[in-house]
Amino acid sequence: MGAPPTSPADRALARPRRRLAAAVAALAALAAVGAGTLLDLRTPAPRPADAPPGEFSAARAYEHVQVVAARTHVAGSPANDQVRAHVEGVLRGLGLEVGVQDTVAPEAGQLSGAAGGATLARVRNVVARLPGTDPTGEVFLVAHYDSVQSGPGGNDDAAGTSAILEVARALAAGPRPRNDIVFVLTDAEEACLCGAAAFASSHPLAADGGVVLNLEARGSTGPVIMFETSRDNAALVDAFGRAAPHPVGTSFAVEIYRALPNDTDFTAFLDNDFVGLNSAYIDGGAIYHTPLDTPAAMDRASLQHHGDNALGLAREFGRVDLKALDSGHDATYFPVPGGLVRYPGWLVLPLALVALAAVAALGWLALRRGRTTGGRLAAGFGLALLPLVLAPLGAQLLWAAVTALRPGYAELLDPYRPTWYRLAVVALAAAVLFTWYALTRRRVGPAALAIGALGWLAVLGVLLAVLVPGGAYLVTLPALAGALAGLVALSVRIDGPWPVVAATLAAAVAVVILLPTVVLLFPALGMAMGGVAALVAVLLGLAALPVVDLLHPQAGGQRGMSALRARRFGALPAAATALAAVVLAGVGFAVDRFDAAHPAPTHLMYALDAGTGQARWLSHEEDPQPWTDGYVDGVTEVADFPGLGDAELRAGPAQAANLPAPKLEVLADTTAGAERTLRLRLVPQRQVRLTTLHVEAATATVLRAEVAGRTVPVEAPEGRWGFGLVFHAPPPEGIEVTLTVTPKAGQVALRAMDASDGLDTLPGFRPRPPGVGIVGSHSSEMLAVARTYPL
Repeated sequence: MGAPPTSPADRALARPRRRLAAAVAALAALAAVGAGTLLDLRTPAPRPADAPPGEFSAARAYEHVQVVAARTHVAGSPANDQVRAHVEGVLRGLGLEVGVQDTVAPEAGQLSGAAGGATLARVRNVVARLPGTDPTGEVFLVAHYDSVQSGPGGNDDAAGTSAILEVARALAAGPRPRNDIVFVLTDAEEACLCGAAAFASSHPLAADGGVVLNLEARGSTGPVIMFETSRDNAALVDAFGRAAPHPVGTSFAVEIYRALPNDTDFTAFLDNDFVGLNSAYIDGGAIYHTPLDTPAAMDRASLQHHGDNALGLAREFGRVDLKALDSGHDATYFPVPGGLVRYPGWLVLPLALVALAAVAALGWLALRRGRTTGGRLAAGFGLALLPLVLAPLGAQLLWAAVTALRPGYAELLDPYRPTWYRLAVVALAAAVLFTWYALTRRRVGPAALAIGALGWLAVLGVLLAVLVPGGAYLVTLPALAGALAGLVALSVRIDGPWPVVAATLAAAVAVVILLPTVVLLFPALGMAMGGVAALVAVLLGLAALPVVDLLHPQAGGQRGMSALRARRFGALPAAATALAAVVLAGVGFAVDRFDAAHPAPTHLMYALDAGTGQARWLSHEEDPQPWTDGYVDGVTEVADFPGLGDAELRAGPAQAANLPAPKLEVLADTTAGAERTLRLRLVPQRQVRLTTLHVEAATATVLRAEVAGRTVPVEAPEGRWGFGLVFHAPPPEGIEVTLTVTPKAGQVALRAMDASDGLDTLPGFRPRPPGVGIVGSHSSEMLAVARTYPL
């Protein structure tokens, strides 16, 4: 027999007698839980310079920041030499064993460089060791001391470098650890991760692997997030939750980062079978890799967070048996007030299946109790998909509209003052959810919609458990909590307090799990991917639908209130949040204007062919800012500068500067059968950041290549240029290159290029006015000079 017909008043999971009081109490409780959850993500207060010797002090570390980031210090520059001397001197002053690894190294993983060829660099890593008393292995604290060419790196990575110097001081001042602690300050991270690759692959202290703690920054503020781990991380994560004073990190973040094409020094260590944790603070991304990344821009509370966690983890891994860290599986983990929840990865799929079964049981019991029908359950499940699609779509459309009105945002990781825009996206997601609920509640019923929403969370939990296990908890645990709360609500009196209590507790679980995810996703992905945060916000709303229902009149109407008035009352949350979204977006647009302190990002390069005397301005801006538009016109191919990487850029004519191209000397030229071997020296004629060499494919096929005595992979991409190499931080005496080729013509054509930074002294360059800045790009302000050598 079918279930008895349901009256409109019985289609809910909770029907408290005092609906308004219940709504206020539930919302107040959830607000308190949300506030506590967000407060737990706060950074710690910076400790002063007179803090106890055994503690990390942001004030002491900041003194190093001011030295390291006093000016731009790209790898190979005199400024970088000064930074290295400071770092080396501080570590020697602590009585540590200190050395400098001076070598030529390939890019991490021998990957192809941006210029379509093998990438190498001369690197000088500073390595210091604090010997352990009875070592079971080594613990490596890693940060890079070089900066990008477009800014001094006040945060990236003066923060990591200075934090390690202060951690080294604190460890040296205390009892010696059991395990060796090795401090590795790498070179040329910004160029190619070459310093980390050199240490991890060839330094004697790295021969047996170990635990790596990499410290990074991709912004200027916010909590330090442990966002990447090695595989089989359960034991590492357990140590992180136990020893980090402020553990912020999620297995979902690890899954996201593994899927992204981003790299840090940590990548080079993973490539060489190290284990470890990678941490960074990431909010305030608008200044990333720009001249604004100065010491003054740093939030010292974020520096304190970095140091506290690094010191706690160094002591923990310095204490334990490092050989026992291989757990054989990944952990699921996420922050909660007071700590880090973690459970083994093998539990993810069973837990997801249990949540799915619990939601199915809830649907069955709701049918048995007459709270809904099979048709309404199916409708509730189908309709619950709408906000999951519409909210992210709305967020993306909102940002597309904002970017169309302010094109400069397209060149930023995030706006300078993103809070208003973030709140607008959350309000938009809430408006979508409330509108959907108001339109479907009367026909389908609150119980069917709530169960249908939990059904989507449970189904997504199973899919994520199979495809992205570290992210399954986001939906599995709220689905399970909601299903259990629904079962409780159906087992007690519908008009009593317990259904509301159960629904509020289940919603609190969703708040604790999903609210921090929404907050952390915004700086992690930027406003350009705000739809992801909107999706998670809607998942939170769907998990809390029984509480949302309390904002509406009782299903079927209330005594003394007409159906029309009830519908108008139910539309208030949707109208209020929609208005809030519009107002917040408008405020964000008005507040976050470009000005001298928050300039519009622009990109400009200069390319000179020393052989023909022709020069061009180049830019990768798709919709050029007015200042850039004064230099470049339409899009053109830049095939004669393969070292720039991009095949198409915006270009405009420029006056030729009196600058020399790199010199290509022939040291030896021999032929054996069909093979010709060229031993060459490529010598920069000025202070440069990098130099490149490419072979024209129509003139020869490269069979083998050596650079500075190293064999490099020979890759021949399609197009005009075959084999190519990029060498960062070339020494003044140049680099030796040996090419074994099969000639295709009488002469082998080689294109040599080098690049320095800074356009101010070029003829025809007009300084940027206030309000116009430099985009954070590895090619910003590049000055390239090239020449073709036929041999």
